[in-house]
Amino acid sequence: MRLTTHWRDGRASDIVATTVPQVDCPKAPEESDDRVSPPASPPLVYVIDDDASLLRALRRLLAAGGFRVCTFSSAEEFLESAKATPACLVLDVHLSGLSGLDLQERLVAAGRRIPVVFITAHDDAITRERARRAGAVDYLRKPFDDESLIAGIKRALGDA
Repeated sequence: MRLTTHWRDGRASDIVATTVPQVDCPKAPEESDDRVSPPASPPLVYVIDDDASLLRALRRLLAAGGFRVCTFSSAEEFLESAKATPACLVLDVHLSGLSGLDLQERLVAAGRRIPVVFITAHDDAITRERARRAGAVDYLRKPFDDESLIAGIKRALGDA
């Protein structure tokens, strides 16, 4: 199934397509029996953006693309709620409160090196450079096309 994100006035509008079921964000991993390999599951991608319509659109797109997806409307919500370590973060640069770049710096300082695909509607050379120095796998300017985001996530996962 192919989903296309439609943009209106620089913001993602809701996707009109097949409904994708909401999944609960995973909790911290429980102790497991080392003798039994867990079944392979799709990569977990966390999306952090303060635009609710974009979060809905990206949740649907990424779920349709075979990823497990958890969304957060702020960096603070992510820090308070996220228990499991995702395979990748899709992170808005300019969030209200703690910015995406500040969140990335906090994660690195805490020893949590999670591959990040930065997204932004407010692009400039200084921000691009700061994201690059922070270790961004990709940096996409809104509006971006679905294929560019999926390709960036696959690079972050080492599948490109």
